[in-house]
Amino acid sequence: QVQLVESGGGLVQAGGSLRLSCAASGRTFSSYAMGWFRQAPGKEREFVATSRGRGGYTYFADSVKGRFAISRDNAKNTVDLQMNSLKPEDTAVYYCAADPKGLGYAYDYWGQGTQVTVSS
Repeated sequence: QVQLVESGGGLVQAGGSLRLSCAASGRTFSSYAMGWFRQAPGKEREFVATSRGRGGYTYFADSVKGRFAISRDNAKNTVDLQMNSLKPEDTAVYYCAADPKGLGYAYDYWGQGTQVTVSS
């Protein structure tokens, strides 16, 4: 069982930055793929970014490419999402997720989410 706890959400003006963090339990964190997803009101949950285990491969949704960065600290079992140049359309609840298989295709574990609100 993997437990995920997100932190770092809040209210920011457009053009600003926020850093989300996700702390994970589990002894083999380094092999997990860790992803960030978001869900805006009235919309379906969508993929934001992923960091595969071991190889360091990262991948971003087109809507955030060049603005967001994902990083992980395998010694601390954390994965962060640095969000820059935020836009009002980035407003959503952001979720951290873990794929123990490491490929980033099947996320079995999810955090409770953290609210990000970007004002115009």
